[in-house]
Amino acid sequence: MKKTEAEQRIEKLKKLIGYHRYLYHVLNRQEISDATLDSLKHELYRLEQQYPEFITPDSPTQRVAGEPLEGFVKVKHEIPMLSIEDVFSEKELLDWEDYLKRLQPSCYPFEYFAELKIDGFAITLIYEDGILKCGATRGDGKIGEDVTQNLKTIESIPLKLRECRGQTSTAKRIEIRGEVYMRKEAFKKINQERKKKGESLYANPRNLAAGSIRQLDPKLAVSRPLEFLAYDLITDLGQKTHSEEHQIFKALGFKADPYAKICKNLEEVIELWRKIAKERAILPHLIDGVVVIVNDNDLFDKLGVVGKSPRGMRAFKFSPKQATTILKDIKLQVGRTGAITPVAHLKPVQVGGVTVSRATLHNTEEMKRLGVKIGDTVIVGRAGDVIPEVIKVLPKLRTGEEKKFQMPTTCPICERKLVRPVREVVWRCENPDCQARRREFLYHFTSKKAFDIEGLGPKVIDQLMDENLISQAPDIFGLKEGDLLPLERFAEKSAQNLVQALSKSKKITLTRFIYSLGIRHVGEETAIDLARYFGSINKLKKATKEELEAIPGIGEKVAESIYAWFQQKRNQKLVDDLIKAGVKILPPEIPQAGGGKLSGLTFVITGTLESISRTEAEKKIRLQGGHPLNFLSKQTDYLVVGKEPGSKLEKAKELGVKTIEEKEFLEMIK
Repeated sequence: MKKTEAEQRIEKLKKLIGYHRYLYHVLNRQEISDATLDSLKHELYRLEQQYPEFITPDSPTQRVAGEPLEGFVKVKHEIPMLSIEDVFSEKELLDWEDYLKRLQPSCYPFEYFAELKIDGFAITLIYEDGILKCGATRGDGKIGEDVTQNLKTIESIPLKLRECRGQTSTAKRIEIRGEVYMRKEAFKKINQERKKKGESLYANPRNLAAGSIRQLDPKLAVSRPLEFLAYDLITDLGQKTHSEEHQIFKALGFKADPYAKICKNLEEVIELWRKIAKERAILPHLIDGVVVIVNDNDLFDKLGVVGKSPRGMRAFKFSPKQATTILKDIKLQVGRTGAITPVAHLKPVQVGGVTVSRATLHNTEEMKRLGVKIGDTVIVGRAGDVIPEVIKVLPKLRTGEEKKFQMPTTCPICERKLVRPVREVVWRCENPDCQARRREFLYHFTSKKAFDIEGLGPKVIDQLMDENLISQAPDIFGLKEGDLLPLERFAEKSAQNLVQALSKSKKITLTRFIYSLGIRHVGEETAIDLARYFGSINKLKKATKEELEAIPGIGEKVAESIYAWFQQKRNQKLVDDLIKAGVKILPPEIPQAGGGKLSGLTFVITGTLESISRTEAEKKIRLQGGHPLNFLSKQTDYLVVGKEPGSKLEKAKELGVKTIEEKEFLEMIK
């Protein structure tokens, strides 16, 4: 075969294989047998091996990558990948609509779009000039990992987009988000094979799908039958509604949810939810509910975001996975903010593939509603498929030996009288010196998202507190090797390691420091917002309630909690004592809006940098407001060239992207 003939044959094979991929994965049709399709792919592979100059990124043969990767590159999501707020009952769904009516009364009644909530792994796909350039995980919603090579192994992800609404696959940049998942039957077969070999079984399809994508060998990913379902079109292709996005998915070559439909009101949503609940067991994949979204895109954007979730979207979950067991006892747990939580101690039971021996009873009002007694047979579920809780009591199984639980009036640890604030259902211990509160606070203070002190876990904290070596957070930083050596499990080396870890941890970013303080209602996201807005702990300490409320995403309740915390002298002293103990609070990792000398600039790195790792280089770019990317375009500002650069260097010259050497780059990030 002549070279020109081979080129033509390769192009025809690619188009034909792409056509049958679309039929099978999008339209659920098949015109040729699997064996015939395999034969076409094999011919294409042989021709490309003979004429490698004709191999292109969109070729079906490129789904199987070669060598394992050394690590994942971080990818910044230009538009954050948000989470969805859950509702578990029709009443909660109706309450959500009432909430939307108060926000946008003139837009009522609302039209909704409902689609299945696949129990999978969220990813985003970026196409440039119609070709798949990058696929990334959700990560923390703002920064994910580049898993393009693994995603290329999934047949239902097109490597090249089809034409859409007059826009061809050469449209500059298109971003699609969706779910990677595994069918139940495929998961079952994998576990059957593992069982035959005497290997441990996987817990569920979702974990296996996520693990397959978040591992470094694409050959392992291709060996697992993963699929992709599109649910969100980020790029504006003229769509006015979310339902139009689903039409575009199919036109572009993606599989979309066949059950999805427009609902004129919530009654239609509930009707669909009930229908799906009945058919849930026979569906080919796992689902855990129905996603309900305001269909009008402009209205959806107007409703905005609160915390990590869009206001115009809810996940209407099915009843959690459940099991019955015996409630052996009820104990009270004292949290770091003083909240008293009754905890059911259970006869161990499997719930959704996890052994559960503890479950929350939430509060005394919930216990009263359940009518729970010690010794009862109870139904245990996992709220939102995460937190075990007692859902229902089965009184008909009582023997008469059951005992009623009497809520004590004093804290089980410090014996201070418990209080129940007005308009709250939670009882609290308001003694800041309560041993249990201090213990829980120190667990939080040293946790990974706070000071992250290696070697100082809950067991060591318990030991140090029991020996009266520490009682408050600043005491931790005064520990010496001599204090630790007499303790059980501490040898000279481990004592040295902990003291070194303590010294290292004294340098902490403002975001992590704020989170470490354990202020009620202040989680990781709120800590980031506060750090970005105020820039220093001193400014935050002096903030008024009005200033706090003005920060996007922080409401009246959270602002009141932050303000009240900093007004207390003991808390002011805690911050001062930590600084006296040598804690150095660094500026926030994320620069203030518009801040950072690299603000708005994009960088791509090729080759090996000698004086700094690629991960550290990208971190420094990000911290100064820049955007590290792993693909080149005309919009890229700089290509950083290290030793043995790859093909990106030639491409940069073609695109007119400025190239800089490592030395110049290091000057920029100083």
